[in-house]
Amino acid sequence: MELNLSIGLKYKEEKTVKMEDTAKIFGSGAAEVFATPMMIGLMEAASMNCVKDYLPEGHSTVGTLVNVKHISATRVGKKVWAEAELIEIDRRRLVFKVTAYDEDKQIGEGTHERFIIDEEKFMSSLK
Repeated sequence: MELNLSIGLKYKEEKTVKMEDTAKIFGSGAAEVFATPMMIGLMEAASMNCVKDYLPEGHSTVGTLVNVKHISATRVGKKVWAEAELIEIDRRRLVFKVTAYDEDKQIGEGTHERFIIDEEKFMSSLK
């Protein structure tokens, strides 16, 4: 499998926080603030999209490890975004530095690992 990936690739994924993105609705807390699982999902999406156009046809990535801190709360209606930077390539294992922000401040940081898969083989292994 030929990879056209290089250290330093970056991607930004953004959204506006809605009520369904809150800890209260998600079930991960009682507050009406951007839920940690939603922030992690945004970080994963940024990482996935960072490399998707560089993979061979029929290949994609799956998340395998998340190590992040959610360091500040965000209200409904605020714009949030996650930035992913590819910092390590070990055959099919990819490591990203991930950072999340809202309109006012940094809200999260950490690392995320993804593994390159052959989509057809991966799905057939689950049957």
